[in-house]
Amino acid sequence: MRPDTPSPADHTTEAERLLRTAAQYPEDQEPLLLQAAAHLELAGDRARAATLYDQLLTAPSPEGTPLIKALKAANLWEYGHEAEARAIIDGIRTSAPRTPQPWVVLAEALENHDELPQAHEAYTTALTLLVDPAEEVPYSTRPLLTGRHRVRRMLGKAHDSWDALADTVNPGPVPLDELHDPKRLWALGSSDPAELRAEITRLQAELGSYRAALSRPFPVALLHWPAAEYAELLAAHPALAAEYPATHAEHLSALESSLRELAAAGTPNLGIVTGSIPSYEAFAASERTSPDSPSLLAEYATTLAARGRALPWPPTATAPCWCGSKSPYRTCHGTPEAV
Repeated sequence: MRPDTPSPADHTTEAERLLRTAAQYPEDQEPLLLQAAAHLELAGDRARAATLYDQLLTAPSPEGTPLIKALKAANLWEYGHEAEARAIIDGIRTSAPRTPQPWVVLAEALENHDELPQAHEAYTTALTLLVDPAEEVPYSTRPLLTGRHRVRRMLGKAHDSWDALADTVNPGPVPLDELHDPKRLWALGSSDPAELRAEITRLQAELGSYRAALSRPFPVALLHWPAAEYAELLAAHPALAAEYPATHAEHLSALESSLRELAAAGTPNLGIVTGSIPSYEAFAASERTSPDSPSLLAEYATTLAARGRALPWPPTATAPCWCGSKSPYRTCHGTPEAV
């Protein structure tokens, strides 16, 4: 095992920490238990991970159920329960969930077990349901594009419009056609130093993308306060006034501006978490820190994001704006005049 590769014991320790956090915050147990299950899978404890998935499915949220089922199916398939895994995957495909995560998990499970035509069909179905090529591609749906591109290269299919769109969202320096070239596997056995160096460069680029995803299991999230909470925050904790603009409208504009700047700098997976005074003050008490401490604000935002409270940014143009106005994003904070 490489020195920088977490050991199974490290993953088990992290899973136990997440389970303790889930017990502390039962209202947010779903994302915390999902993260714990992922660490148990990496530790090789697949049976215990399956138990967590079953626990979540006994009291599911309607939106989260397809993802939990997909994760359970992928886990079952990895430790020999193929027939049960296939039955779950077929059920998910029939239900056609309207979120990308379950599609990514089930398509990758099919791909990992050399079911390439079925994986290609799943990726294509998901993109047709979830992505409007005329709008900006949400971060959460990009794995569908890159996964489909990868499978099409292995199947020897010609580029189509979805592949062209995948090329536009690829953040790495190496084109997708090179990253997903089946001949790369042959190059690993080459004795030609030039071929090996070229392959190492491609692998490093791909590894960089994976590491970025692994290091950011939840969005880089900024903290949003609704109007009433904003006024109460500044009244109850005047020491925080220096951290915020004078008016709530300016607070909203500053958030949108900051998120656009982060996006322009190449920061992926951005999100927004909404704070409340009782939650913030309880968090301060749990950290044994004064709620007047400006440094606590970022910690509070990160904790909310880790507990699954972040909304992805930007919304699609026609989705309700993140600010809570219920207006479409493109006519609210999605307009150029909003910052």
